[in-house]
Amino acid sequence: MTQPNNGPAPRPGILDIAPYVGGEHAGHIRLASNEGALGPSPRAVEAYKAAAGELHRYPDGGSAKLRKAIAERFGLDADRVVCGAGSDELIALLIRAYAGPGDEVLYSQHGFLMYPIGAKSVGATPVQAPETNLTTDVDSLLAHVTPRTRLVFVANPNNPTGTYITADEMARLHAGLPENAILVIDAAYAEYMNHNDYSAGQELVDRFPNVVMTRTFSKIFALGSVRLGWAYCPAGIADVLNRVRGPFNVSSAAQIAGVAALEDTEFLERSRSHNTEWREWFVQQVQGLGLKTHPSVTNFVLVDFAGQTPGKDDAEAARLFLKGRGILVRQMPAYGLPSCLRVTIGTEAEMREVVQALKDFLAA
Repeated sequence: MTQPNNGPAPRPGILDIAPYVGGEHAGHIRLASNEGALGPSPRAVEAYKAAAGELHRYPDGGSAKLRKAIAERFGLDADRVVCGAGSDELIALLIRAYAGPGDEVLYSQHGFLMYPIGAKSVGATPVQAPETNLTTDVDSLLAHVTPRTRLVFVANPNNPTGTYITADEMARLHAGLPENAILVIDAAYAEYMNHNDYSAGQELVDRFPNVVMTRTFSKIFALGSVRLGWAYCPAGIADVLNRVRGPFNVSSAAQIAGVAALEDTEFLERSRSHNTEWREWFVQQVQGLGLKTHPSVTNFVLVDFAGQTPGKDDAEAARLFLKGRGILVRQMPAYGLPSCLRVTIGTEAEMREVVQALKDFLAA
């Protein structure tokens, strides 16, 4: 990327970053950003509204009540929970605190784009390890570890592929890493999981000083707009993150809504059940149209248009057709998957409309 001819030049490497582009918003069915299908918990909405009269007050800089609620909900040590403006902020802070020029940040081939963006922003080198069947490959990651590796990011389950690796495989990955490399388990979609061989990673955090688990309130808790995430860390890493984060990085409204969302376990279970039911239905319907879907344990499905239906292997054409119907889904070229579209699981009515639109596209 060339340097524009105006203003001071940024630090080397900044202009090599392709800006992250989120899902589109201008549609009546928005299935491009993996937002919760049922919206936020009604209890979270009421708590958020109740905070309106305190907008002139600074938030609790330590997010004490929220950290306590997280610790109680998941059986953690509250002192080692660090809250942030989405897990994106915590990912960026980890990279900023532990990597720089000459260091490497390792991640899986189709992992979250914020990993290489974060690496480049601090002058570190992002390193991509090939996957197997769109799934994180532990041996591939370990083969790419060098003396310069400082952080290893694994989204588990992974966005945008929808796949996961088992707790045993994650433990094997950690066992193969040098002690000075931090394993960051990005478990943004953990609440959707119902597989006995999976773990979000907290047991590794409790056992080792170089493992961090990050989580978010933007997916099943459906609080994406308030920007709320958290990390569970060894004490030393929690101390570092608290030194580099902003003093009031989580708003009062976000903290209050987060606590209420955690308390509404009935709504959480309803959201999980809805997602499982309509993800399975959507996969069956799309496969019935002659399209391929990649296995998913999350709240989205990767639909592959490559050669499945004669003359209809253009994912971008399908995306634009859907957009013309007011249906927004996510294109995947930035992730190296140009033949795919990522479709978030929405409401029953939304999923039925998407299937009908895909049927019309294929018949056009």
